[in-house]
This record gives sequence, C-alpha cells and structure tokens, in this order.
Amino acid sequence: MQYRPYGNQGIQLSALGFGCMRLPMEDGHVLEEPSIEMIRHAIDSGVNYVDSAYGYCGSESEIVLGKALQDGYREKVYLATKNPKYDQDGSIWRAALDDQLQRLQTDYIDFYHQHGLNWKAYQDLKPVKGGPFDQFQRALDEGLIKHRVFSFHDKAENLFPLVDTGEFDGVLLQYNLLDRSNEAGLAYAAGKGMGVVVMGPVGGGRLGQPSAEIAKLIPGGVKSTAEAAIRFVLANPNVTCALSGMTKLPDVVENLQTASREEALSAAEKAHLQTMMEENKKLAELYCTGCDYCLPCPNNVAISENFRIMNYHRVYGLTDHAKEQYRRLERKRVSKEERVDARAVVCVECGECIEKCPQNIPIIDQLKEVHATLGA
Repeated sequence: MQYRPYGNQGIQLSALGFGCMRLPMEDGHVLEEPSIEMIRHAIDSGVNYVDSAYGYCGSESEIVLGKALQDGYREKVYLATKNPKYDQDGSIWRAALDDQLQRLQTDYIDFYHQHGLNWKAYQDLKPVKGGPFDQFQRALDEGLIKHRVFSFHDKAENLFPLVDTGEFDGVLLQYNLLDRSNEAGLAYAAGKGMGVVVMGPVGGGRLGQPSAEIAKLIPGGVKSTAEAAIRFVLANPNVTCALSGMTKLPDVVENLQTASREEALSAAEKAHLQTMMEENKKLAELYCTGCDYCLPCPNNVAISENFRIMNYHRVYGLTDHAKEQYRRLERKRVSKEERVDARAVVCVECGECIEKCPQNIPIIDQLKEVHATLGA
C-alpha cells in the first residue's frame, strides 16, 4: 500500500480508502459477515482510512463499521463519517454526533464532515449562535472529533470560498475520468494545506463497467475499467486518497493491487492519457458543448443532458450505463413537486432549439439518434 500526506496535518493516509456506502445488502439490511470480512481484509492489507455517514445503507453502515473496528481494528485506522444536520438549533447537530459515536463504538472520530456543505448553507449557518458550526468547534475542543472537514457537492466555483474560510482541515469531493469539474478546486485546496479525499473515483459504479475505450486510455491496457479510473485519480499529485465504495471482496482485492503501485501512471502513460482525453473531449463537444443556449425546450426535452448521456455510449463505451441514465430521464425532477419526461423521444421537432444553437448542431436529428440508440 502507498501512503500520502493529508495536507499539512502530519498524517499519512493510504492511497485507497474504504467507503462504506455500498456494503452488500439483502432485503434492505446490510449483510454483516461479508461486510466485516471486506473491511478487515482491507485494513489488514494496509488501508488506514475508512468512511461512512449517518444515513448510509439504511442507517446501518456506521453500526456495521463499528463492529468491524472492534478487536483492535479501531486503533489501525483513521475513522471518517458525516453529519447531515443543517437545523439552526445546534443541539440537533450534536445529538447526531452523539448517536454516531455510539453506533461506531468509539470515543472520537478522526475526520468529521459536514455532509454536503455548500457555500450558501455555510453563509447562512456560520453566524448562528449555538448553531451547527458552534457545535462543530465545541466537539473539536472536547476531543470528540480530531479534524473538521466537509464533503462537497456544490458548484465547482463554490469550493474556493469554502477553502478560504480557513476553518477546515480537508475536503471530500467528486473527481473522476468522467467528471473533472473539481480539478482546479482540489488543486487549490491542496495548495492551501488541506487534505483532499476523492469520492466516486469509479464514477459511482459507472466506471466499474467494462469499456474497451477507457481501457485504451492507458498504453498496454488494464485489467479493468475500475483500475484505469483509480489510477487516473491517484496520478493527480493533489489527491491524498481515493475513497472507493466496495461491495464484493474481489473488488477490494483488485483495488488494493491498484493502490499498491509505486507510480499510478508513468510520465509516458500520463501524456498518452491526457492526449486521449483531450481527443475524447473534442469528440464529445462535436456532439454538444453543453452551453444550454438551446433551452428551455417548450416540450421539456433536456437536450444537453440527452447528449451528455449519449456520450457515455459514444465516447466511453459505457452503453449499459447510458441506457439506464436515459431511462431515468423519463421522470426528471424539475422541482420538489414536479417531474417531467425529458427524454429525446418527446421532441416534437418544433425547431426552436435549432435557431438558438451557436454550434449549428443538427439537434433534432441527434435527438432521434439518442432515442434509437438508448431507448430500445
């Protein structure tokens, strides 16, 4: 196992972290025995960062992780979890922390995240006397947590002001071959001395599917798409740890092998990968740049989203995933109360989008192609 510094905190984390969001489940409950076996096998093999959250796996993830960390395993790891409470009453936030300490059977949590923190929520809650951020500091002062951190799902540009608050030791964010929107932000956070843990290195399972196109990104090929995905993330020098949610023991074994490479990608592999990704980006943009000048569609077609999903198939060879994402557009949420059918198939060929597209893309023809390819 390779280890990397967590910002300027004087901590070395394993390149691979064990995420407990995707533990094996049956009939709505976590299967304890195989879950504990996987977690302990990872720790025995050098993983020293384990991560959960209050609501993962029907709120059973922390309980099972707490059991896995008995018999001396707690002392071998840095434990991370997340508080999802955003009520102005800080006692609600604190009650969640106290509950998590009991579930995890521990006296303290090493990396405690404000779950899904965004810039607006920070601005709204930071000034509240006795609110969540007061409780965050109190928990740190009491030694119940060792590091204040946050997980991030906000717009990429909003990461920068959160980093600049200076309140946090690290961040957990998404970054992978298919989504590089946080690349500049994670470099900024690392430059400010923060630890950077990447969630979704395999794209939430998307990059776990076989893809000859993605395998070709690395010269000589790879054992699996997941290997290519994790090596891409770990090749970024600003990344401390790639946090992978694993469901089966063979997944753990493969990811351990990948994270044990002294060099995630050689200089030649990095150069080849960068060239190939730029070519893929150009290919995707020939199909649609995602500017959304074509919207709104009077018939609710999510035009650029249909094309983005099509690129999973066309550019990356992730056809099964693309078909599943296309099916989900049939009930796309547009507000808390309303869902619409946003698939390509509902296009009535009114032509409004054609007039507004700065790239002169034949939108109607391409929408027909999307449905013909993914809607079967």
